[in-house]
Amino acid sequence: MDRRSLLLGATGLTAGLAAPAIVNAQGAYPSRPARLIIPWPPGQATDLMARVNASKISDNWGHPIVPENRAGAGGMIGTDLVAKAAPDGYTILAASTGPFTTAPLVQRTPYDVTKDFAPVAQIGISPFALIVRKDFPAQTAAEFVAKVRAEPGKYTYATSGTGAAAHLITLMFLSRAKLDAVHVPFQGSGPGLTAVTGGQVDFAIETLVATQALFRQGAVRALGVTLKDGTELAPELMPLARLPGVEGYDAGAFGGFMLPAGTPRPIVERLAAETQKSMATPEVKARLAQIGFQPQYRNTADFTAFLARHREEFREIIQANNLRVDG
Repeated sequence: MDRRSLLLGATGLTAGLAAPAIVNAQGAYPSRPARLIIPWPPGQATDLMARVNASKISDNWGHPIVPENRAGAGGMIGTDLVAKAAPDGYTILAASTGPFTTAPLVQRTPYDVTKDFAPVAQIGISPFALIVRKDFPAQTAAEFVAKVRAEPGKYTYATSGTGAAAHLITLMFLSRAKLDAVHVPFQGSGPGLTAVTGGQVDFAIETLVATQALFRQGAVRALGVTLKDGTELAPELMPLARLPGVEGYDAGAFGGFMLPAGTPRPIVERLAAETQKSMATPEVKARLAQIGFQPQYRNTADFTAFLARHREEFREIIQANNLRVDG
């Protein structure tokens, strides 16, 4: 096989055939199991999104991609693990907005997102839902805003940690709606949602992935969604941007794959092509919809450009709210 044929196979352009293995200094890729580092607890949005795609890619490759949950520090522990891993394609990051985009804007991180990672592909966007404890004294988003605005400082909201994506997306809503509520940070979205379900915390704005089972079972009530055009994954949820004063509110969190910086380009392209292939299958599409994750594939170049825009959008949110985690 000549070099041109090899590169065409690596980028997934050879239709109808399994892509041939990438050959580099370490031999064929992939030739052994890879690790998928998920820097969040099981069941969180990034965890579910990454597992669905990795499972399908594993089937296509014939070599397993083994998920490892390395939660902690708002996703920074697992993200840093990948930043310092060998750039050989065998340590993959389930990347997301919190540790990659927002954390470096509000605190020191042990990694440099502009130098330590090779973006591979975006898988999609996670909508967020406004949920309240089931006995909260408001039935609609408009009533919620009126109630919280009338009693500043009385109500509490949970997030997955200070400076995390959920925190900033919530701050963006509170700022636009001119609401004053008390932040209660947790180590991950699961404990925070448990607190809302148990009535210890009044509300949260968290991923549809993490909240939809709760509000559809009646454990909490959902009052709206953060995407300005709504989402077909939960068409019953009103876009919060329809509220007076909240026009233009449009927030979500990305999910995708990254590798350590310095990973050979053919390996990055191979994983991007395999990600696109997995997302085109009916079973992956159905599973992503089932877990509340909106598919939105971006190839390596488009994903890299999106990350720059995404970072600037959140920088503006942080500056507007004068948020700092450390000096």
